[in-house]
Order: sequence, then structure tokens, then C-alpha cells
Amino acid sequence: MNSLHLNYRALVVGSSGSIGKAFLRALQLDSNCAEALELSRETSPAFDLRNEQTIEEALAPVKGSGNFDLIIDATGALMISGHGPEKSLQAIKASTLSESLWINCIGPSVMLKNLAPVLGKSRCIYAKLSARVGSISDNKLGGWYSYRSSKAAFNMILQTAAIEHNRKNPNAVFVALQPGTVASPLSAPFVDASKTLTPEDSVSQMLSAIDLLKPTNGAHFIDYRGHPIAW
Repeated sequence: MNSLHLNYRALVVGSSGSIGKAFLRALQLDSNCAEALELSRETSPAFDLRNEQTIEEALAPVKGSGNFDLIIDATGALMISGHGPEKSLQAIKASTLSESLWINCIGPSVMLKNLAPVLGKSRCIYAKLSARVGSISDNKLGGWYSYRSSKAAFNMILQTAAIEHNRKNPNAVFVALQPGTVASPLSAPFVDASKTLTPEDSVSQMLSAIDLLKPTNGAHFIDYRGHPIAW
């Protein structure tokens, strides 16, 4: 990351997932990165995105360690309680929709609320894994009600938080990232493995893309190549 100052500090939330692990490895190998911390369901104290108290308990020692120049939230889930994305309106279940909103929007919003105050005071970046299906404008196929809705909802939270935070630090960058179709347990049931990116390739391109982003009054929404996605 060349746009951040030398010896920048980074945090990866969701480091137990395929993409989160790749982010953590890439940052640990970056000679400009002085420290890359991680949080996941496997670190201690662990957190549950459906439980605000566990999130705040897991974040307490991290928040007390100082400011971060790069925060990446790689959490999220497509399969909910063993159920895949809905193909029709009639397939919607309140319990599945509620859990998807907790995992993909409410929990990450609690993360954002707690971590925005420890972003650096100069150029800093808050990046959250999103999905192209979270774009309302780009919805041409329909289906996937819960996942689409939860991702679109968090995109709004991120956009709104970015506008507020940019008043305090106009050098802060907030970005929703579409990682491409990455080979992982999440994508395996839905795509041909031959058409996927490796986590390492996706992360390498995402880091290059966010390194080039300029601060703006609000958040960016881009794919792994740095191409803008319509909200």
C-alpha cells in the first residue's frame, strides 16, 4: 500500500474466511505495514455478528491499541442456516431474511460504529467486502432476495457513515468492494470453479484498486479491478 504512510497499521476483521486470510497474508508481507492485526470467530475473544455485545467485547483490546490506517471488514455470508439464496419471492422466510440482515448488515454496522473512531487522522481507508448483487441499479436477474437486500442495506450505512466521517477527516476513504467470484466455500455451490479467482489474486487486485482511490464526499463502490459499480 503506497498511498498510506510508512509503517502504517492495519486490521482485518473476518480473517478466518478465504478472502480475509488472503488479506491478512498480503498485509503481513507488505514491507510498508508495521502491524497487521486480525479478528475473527477463531480469535479470542471471538465475536458473533448476530450479537452486539460479543462484537464490542472483541473490539475492546483492538480499540485500545491505537489508530489504524487501513481497516478491512471481510465478514459476510451467502448461505444462511444451510439455506442458499432464494430464487423466488415465495421462497422468502422471515428467519432467513433476519439472519442475513444481521450477518451482512447489522453486525458489520456495529463493527463500523466501533472502528470508525480509531481510523487514522491523515489518509486512511475503511474497506468492506460487498457484492455486485447489492447494487439496486444493477439488478437485472432478480432473485437472491435476502442477500441482495442485506448487502444493499449495508451499502447505505457505509455511504452515510462516509459522509459523516469525511466532515471530520476529508482524507478518509470508505469503500464497498466486490471481490469478483472467488474460489471459496461460499461460492462453491453456485459457480464453476474454473471461472473463479483465487483469493490471493482477488486480494492483490483489490489492494491495488483501493490504493488508488481518492477521498470523496461519501463512499466508493468498486469491483476488484477498481471499476465503479452503480449504487
